[in-house]
Amino acid sequence: MLPCLVDLELHSKYIEYSFVGASAPFGDPYMAQAAATAQRHASLLAKRLVRYADLRPCTTAFIDTRTPGSAEKENFTIIGPGVSESPDQHVHVRLPHGFNIGGARQPPGCVNSQHSHETAEVFIVHSGTWAFKMGPNLEDGEVVLHPGDTISIPVHVFRGFENVGDSTGYLFAVLGGNDPGRVTWAPYVFDNAEKYGLVLLEDGSLVDTTRGETVPDDKTVMPPTTKADVAALDRLKADDMGGCVLRHDSLDALTCSTLQGIEERPVIGSASDAEGLAAGHMNWLHGFQVRHVQIQPGAGSPLHTRHEEEVIMMHAGQLTVGLPDGDVEMVPGDVLTVPIGMARSFSNSTHERVEAWVVRGGDLPQSPSYHS
Repeated sequence: MLPCLVDLELHSKYIEYSFVGASAPFGDPYMAQAAATAQRHASLLAKRLVRYADLRPCTTAFIDTRTPGSAEKENFTIIGPGVSESPDQHVHVRLPHGFNIGGARQPPGCVNSQHSHETAEVFIVHSGTWAFKMGPNLEDGEVVLHPGDTISIPVHVFRGFENVGDSTGYLFAVLGGNDPGRVTWAPYVFDNAEKYGLVLLEDGSLVDTTRGETVPDDKTVMPPTTKADVAALDRLKADDMGGCVLRHDSLDALTCSTLQGIEERPVIGSASDAEGLAAGHMNWLHGFQVRHVQIQPGAGSPLHTRHEEEVIMMHAGQLTVGLPDGDVEMVPGDVLTVPIGMARSFSNSTHERVEAWVVRGGDLPQSPSYHS
């Protein structure tokens, strides 16, 4: 996958303008060059940096949005189209990556109803306490996760999740594919939606009859999921999910690559002999890789490039990402995607350890190319 054209154009100019220093001549040419550098940096960040504070939620994303107990949930599509069924859903970064990044924020007691996906779905708990409930009617048990825990739920398995903590919680979500397809809802979800005026169409969109909307003549209503549909899907009980969950306090036991105070551990993905890393705890094919990264106070990486899209999801601390036209300061909840082939470095100038999850495209990890 290649970066978009504007990124290629920007990158081709970095070589010319990256080494502007104090000895550069002053005057109009220098000022124009500095202004162009700042403009390129701002343009790049506008397309690829999503601040947690600037997230735009959708509260009408799915068919269960009116169901009591689910109405307060906020859905976010950060990178890629996601699986939202609402035209009100805002997509922050539309550039295709081969995977999607999303988020869910819910108050205590708020539920995301039982459903299944066509591609891999991974959740990383950023804040709060969450119960992931299995089975078409929640009958297959639950797995409770806390901040820093990761769960990968296989395709074609019913799952839902509830904030069971005492404060609002937030999840990072990663979905496989540029187009992750549509959600298959459990039968009871259709029954509840009908009571509250929502109709799901076959194209994945919603009709809200409480607003006076009707099904368009050229559209077809999605048939409710049947017992036969449910029987055709896989079943996983909570007790079967041990290999699909990685606890935060188990990360230190994973193989680790260490470079100048930066520790990287495999969570999802294949082994990387070049990096000296074993396969991730969840090593079946997802279409993407997930690594856990810690950066100690005062530590930093050399300048390097990657052969795949790299997305940084901040969990704790303050991270400085050095890019050719300027630095980016990231704080918890922020998401940044760095284009293929663009030079970058990571550093921690604070007294607090930085913790982030990194998602990279593809199933085969590649080593970075370091710059002298």
